[in-house]
Parts: sequence; C-alpha cells; structure tokens
Amino acid sequence: MYPAEFDYFAPRTLEEALALLGRYGDDAKILAGGQSLLPMMKLRIAGPRYLIDINRVEGLSGLRRDGDRLVIGALCRHADVLASPVVRDEVPLMWDAAAQTADVQVRNRGTVAGSLAHADPAGDWPAALMALDTEVTVAGPGGTRAIALDRFIVDAYTTALHVNEIVTGLAVRIPPQPGGGAYVKFEKRAGDFAVASVGVQVALDGARVRQAAISLGALGPTPIRVRAAEELLRGSTEAGDEVSRAEPLVREAAQPFEDTRGSVEYKRHLAGVLFRRAWAVALDRAHGRMVGTVHV
Repeated sequence: MYPAEFDYFAPRTLEEALALLGRYGDDAKILAGGQSLLPMMKLRIAGPRYLIDINRVEGLSGLRRDGDRLVIGALCRHADVLASPVVRDEVPLMWDAAAQTADVQVRNRGTVAGSLAHADPAGDWPAALMALDTEVTVAGPGGTRAIALDRFIVDAYTTALHVNEIVTGLAVRIPPQPGGGAYVKFEKRAGDFAVASVGVQVALDGARVRQAAISLGALGPTPIRVRAAEELLRGSTEAGDEVSRAEPLVREAAQPFEDTRGSVEYKRHLAGVLFRRAWAVALDRAHGRMVGTVHV
C-alpha cells in the first residue's frame, strides 16, 4: 500500500524546520529515521499532508559525552549507539536496547529520539531509558526546554511535545561506578516488538546495592518504574533474599492487557522472570563478571 499524497520539505536549519511546523501545524509530521512513521503512512493510519525531513539540519546527529552526561542528537541512529565505546563500557543497558531493536535495516535508519517521540508502549527505548536519568530536549518558537522522560511520555503514543515543537535530542546521565545495567525483552520472533521487557540499573557500595532502578516495558500504556521494588533492594547483597521478595512487587506493578501475544497472567509472570534475569546480569556487570549483550 502506498501513502496518501503529501508535500515534502527538507530544511537545512532548525529555524526553517520550526517555521514549517508552525505554518502547517497538525497537518505536518517530522521525518527523522521514518521507521515508525512511514509504515503507518503506508497503512494509511497516519496521513500527514506535509512531511518535514530534518536529516539535513546541522547539529542533530551523533552522540557525545559531556561531563557526566551522554548527549544524543535527534538523528542519532540505533547503530550509532551500538558503535559507541562509551555506551558499551559505561551504559550497557543502552547497548542492550540498541542491539535488540528490530533488525539491521531498522537499526541503521531508525533514531533513538524518534522512538521516544513515537511512544509505542512496546518500544525498546522508552522502557530502557526509563531506568536511567533521562531528559528529552525539545525546541519550539519560545526556545528550548528539557523534559524528564517520565513526564515526556504521558500515555500510549502520546507525549508532552507541543504541536509546534521538535525533539532535538536527549541527555542521559552516565550511571555511577561501580555499577551495572541490563535490558532484557521477550519477543515472539527475533526483532519483534516486546511482549514484555525489563530494564535494571544498579550502583554498588562495596557488596551492597546503593541505588536501584527498575523499569517495565510493554506492560502498560507507558513505561513503569517499580519504585517499591527499588526501595526494597537498596542495601541488599547477592546473598540476601531481597530479590525473591522484590519479584512479586514487579509483577504487581505490571499493567498489561490481554492480546494475541498473551494473557494478563502470562505477561505478569514474564515480568518477574525478566526482572530476575536483568538483575542478575546487571550485578554481574557491576562486579566485572560479564560483558556483551543480553538475549532471552
């Protein structure tokens, strides 16, 4: 199926892109990687009359370290994340998410920022980045503003982005060391959307957990932080029983709905299983016992 007819613009500056968006409003869509938008246009689920391609806009590409933050441009591809030594060595949770996103073609074109702006409940990046200290940067007629990720994604496929604003990137605080993270997902087929996913980030103080973050994906309309389990796990050790006590809290926090991929009970069970796996990998990485990506 082919998309409906549309007018195409390729601005070279952010100011030009914002002017076009201001002119056409709800009738326009921003094109970065296009891996979510174009399939929806082909299915006629989305039918923008104007397409604003920002791939020629300078200053939106790549990722770089800026002090204790990782700054990711709106045109940073999933493959760029995989190629980053900083991500691989210091934020392996993000490396896991990039490695498990769709297929090679999508990873080479799709963008991290576009995934957040699309806000698919089963998307990998919203779930993974919810376990980290992440802010989304947007630009509009009034200037730029930074929005914490848990306030940026407000519902399924719905964000706090105004109609006249463009996502210009995001900033992720690099987790403290010693520590480790992991993102695991269960999918029906390789490269598919998650049936359920879990992100975990831990920071250690000797043998004890100093900080813990747990996020759930595809288990509700938005990614879920499991604060009760995080609090329980602070101060725990590998020898303790806190993980067994935290698992029911993770299952209870999940808000899945039944569909062709599984029942509510099945998905809650998956949440507990994936949490245990992600927690084990995060601790292994924190102790230097494991490198590389995670596969379920």
